[in-house]
This record gives sequence, C-alpha cells and structure tokens, in this order.
Amino acid sequence: MGLDFLYGFGSIFVIGDIMKTWTLDVKNDENGDALIEFPEDLLKETGWKEGDRIKWIDRGDGSWAMEKVETQFVLVETISTFRHRYVVEVPVGVDDFGKDKAEWALDTVTTEDASEFSQTHLGETIVSHRVITQDEILKLCDEDNHYCKSWSTEQKMNVFVTGCNDDGQDT
Repeated sequence: MGLDFLYGFGSIFVIGDIMKTWTLDVKNDENGDALIEFPEDLLKETGWKEGDRIKWIDRGDGSWAMEKVETQFVLVETISTFRHRYVVEVPVGVDDFGKDKAEWALDTVTTEDASEFSQTHLGETIVSHRVITQDEILKLCDEDNHYCKSWSTEQKMNVFVTGCNDDGQDT
C-alpha cells in the first residue's frame, strides 16, 4: 500500500491519505544522514515494517508519493568451470599391457597426486533458479556455511544476499 501524498515543509513532512494525516520530523542519525521515524499507527495503516524499502515518487506538483518496493529472493545455482593444467613426469615407452606410459600421467592427475601447474576460469553456467523465502535462505545458509550458524538473521542477509535498489538494480 502506498500513501497518496506527501508535502514537505522544511524539516517537517505531512504524510496522509484521505482518512489520516501524520506530521513527522526529519532527524539525523549518528552519521548525520537524514531519517524519518514512522509511528506504529502509520506502519499498521500502510502495512510497512522496519527494513522495508520505500520508494519516493516525485509527482511533479511539489508533492511526493511513497510506496513500498516489493521484492523477492531468487536462488540462482551455477556450475563454475575451470581449465586446469598439470605437468607430470613419466617414463618413455610402453607398459606391460601395451599402453603408452604417457597415459600414466592421467592416472596421477585422477588420483589427485599431481601438482597443479595452472588454472583459468572459463565461466559460469546457470543450471537452475527459483524463488525462495527468507526462511529457506537462512536454512540453506546454515547448511552451506556452517561457520555462520551463530550469526544473526541480519548478518546472514547482509553478507550472503545481494540486494537491489529501487530501480531493481543489484546493490
């Protein structure tokens, strides 16, 4: 739900729709950034809650409208591909089974006994995507990142979720 109009008068704003009006002071936080604290009855009326993104819309007539920016979380799963190179020293010749001993190098790499020579990232391939809830994000976070199980929800969301701005661009 959005608010129908917002008129600014210096550091005081009058927010309202046909039924109710609120007058709110613009305050500064500890960093000097401007903020407006919305009273509980305004939040209840609009359905907004702390942490919601609110978009300010210039109506071009000196008034402003505000509306909640609706978002969703999308889990995107990818496979990252690398080209690895190994240099393995092997004897020259053919083994007792008639195979070129150069193929021994493949066994050495397969058994992870070879030292990596170099690698190049070839890119990512998206294999799936789906909309998920915050509860699903937190569960996956704990499963995939055991070290952060004791973190708060806010810490996990800030570290692991790429947010978007009002225009839908990643932040």
